[in-house]
Amino acid sequence: MSLEHHKNDALRYQQQVDNSRDYVLPFIQQEFPQLEGLRVMEVGCGEGGVLTPLLEKGCNCVGVDLSPARIELAKGFLQSYLDKGQVRLIAKNIYDVDFLGEFKHSFDVIILKDAIEHIPDQEKIIGHLKQLLTPRGQVYFGFPPWYMPHGGHQQICSNKLLSMFPYIHLLPTSAYKGVLRLFGENDSTVIDLLEVKSTGISIERFEKIVKRQEYKITQRKFYLINPIYKYKFGVSAREQWKPIAAIPFFRNFVTTCVYYMIKPVNKEA
Repeated sequence: MSLEHHKNDALRYQQQVDNSRDYVLPFIQQEFPQLEGLRVMEVGCGEGGVLTPLLEKGCNCVGVDLSPARIELAKGFLQSYLDKGQVRLIAKNIYDVDFLGEFKHSFDVIILKDAIEHIPDQEKIIGHLKQLLTPRGQVYFGFPPWYMPHGGHQQICSNKLLSMFPYIHLLPTSAYKGVLRLFGENDSTVIDLLEVKSTGISIERFEKIVKRQEYKITQRKFYLINPIYKYKFGVSAREQWKPIAAIPFFRNFVTTCVYYMIKPVNKEA
């Protein structure tokens, strides 16, 4: 059962805006209380909704996405900020030499919202981001842990039962693929879901990568109920109970979203 926001660009954009304004922005402000003039980049910016509240607060932003079509959507939604020169929207790979040449040590905050779980070789990108940060810079991550009930993004399934069925993405790959085929999912959906299965990331794996890449965690928040559900399903956000959040591995199964701010250990505020 494909949800309305999967098909409606304006609705998806507005949900991003509301979630960013109410939850992402206050989280970032714990490290950066003064937002005006802050230099911000979002990797995987999509329609630009996450950046909108930051632009409203006077940040100077760059949105990057591999999809030219989604960058064109963002340009439509953010036209007034483009006209003022407050935002740039780029369809490019951040590994490109010319991108690094232009933006090396440029950003106070880099945002990856619902992005890291889609990126192959997460260790590589987390390490690479250091080159794009200013001396005081930090990276924000928000993502669903892989083992949570819908960590496989199976809500995009056209079959209503599969779209609501929890933990089905934890089946072995061959069995998962077989179930998707059995319930009539098309080739594109199967490919997308298997790609997510190959890149999904747990809390423990993320934190190990952060440590190996010589970052420190400056802020962390776990949610029992993902804040975005407030806008998608009308269900209020709820933080994870701290004793549960402290239990390695088990916490992944019952935590639907995590927020992090991380900072290279050799950077000084």
